[in-house]
Amino acid sequence: MAARKSVKKTNVSAEELTEHYRSMLLIRRFEEKAGQLYGMGLIGGFCHLYIGQEAVVVGLESAAEEGDKRLTSYRDHGHMLACGMEAGGVMAELTGREGGLSKGKGGSMHMFSKEKHFYGGHGIVGAQVPIGAGLAFADKYKNNGRVTFTYFGDGASNQGQVYETFNMAALWELPVIFVIENNQYAMGTSQQRSSVTPDIYTRGAAFGIPGEAVDGMSVLAVKDAGERAVAHCRAGKGPYILEVKTYRYRGHSMSDPAKYRTREEVQKMREERDPIEQVRAMLLENKYATEDDLKAIDKEIKEVVNQSADFARTSPEPALEELWTDIYA
Repeated sequence: MAARKSVKKTNVSAEELTEHYRSMLLIRRFEEKAGQLYGMGLIGGFCHLYIGQEAVVVGLESAAEEGDKRLTSYRDHGHMLACGMEAGGVMAELTGREGGLSKGKGGSMHMFSKEKHFYGGHGIVGAQVPIGAGLAFADKYKNNGRVTFTYFGDGASNQGQVYETFNMAALWELPVIFVIENNQYAMGTSQQRSSVTPDIYTRGAAFGIPGEAVDGMSVLAVKDAGERAVAHCRAGKGPYILEVKTYRYRGHSMSDPAKYRTREEVQKMREERDPIEQVRAMLLENKYATEDDLKAIDKEIKEVVNQSADFARTSPEPALEELWTDIYA
């Protein structure tokens, strides 16, 4: 294994850094378990894992405030956990059980939580982008100081409705942060082969929308950029674009063998830039935690994830009558 670079001292508190580590590790272990359940046939349909991208949503959630909204595409389990949705409810939804957060009727791609201001994973590519602008329009109308985090990928950034939404958001100065989770491969085509624009966030310049590219493998870099974006929106200056350059370790979905890239490329990213390992190294080198402390956290997280899997297996399937409920909710 390649040697990791020494980590510089950080001015982030031990508590904050430990919380970042815990949150990212929960997403990683949850997604690993979801992959296992999918392989066992307990999760049907599509299943898109977030492994490798954990720093994106954890960093941005640390920049959010109560009442801020978020919505994303179908790679959404990590977003649900990061905003505080209960692991057992998420896993039970994946298995289509009554104890799921959408009563087993939404599955992997269509969960929702009004309490956590999570307005869904969305299966149609780019469909969530205009919805996010609509949520931001409501907040501006109410003048409540809230912002909306609208996540989409590098592949979705080529969809026409994205640019229609950019235009409306800029025209009406909506408090929306467009977060491009650029994992570099969309569904299976590299950005280099599909886009003439090396930095996707610059496409907002045509609408006067400011933005920046961010190291999506660093949770602290993401948080810093998120705070700038949030401050811009709360000040009434309109939308902001964050292109968070990240990397997914697994295929586009569980059915994707990812033959469009080499194993060596993935392994190199894991060894040199893994977001969780970076924070782990910071915790140790700054003497914020010991190896035993981190092992205890990992054990605790694994117990939470195992309990969520047990709940997902044992929760009953939805009653037939559930087909007719929540239709207009």
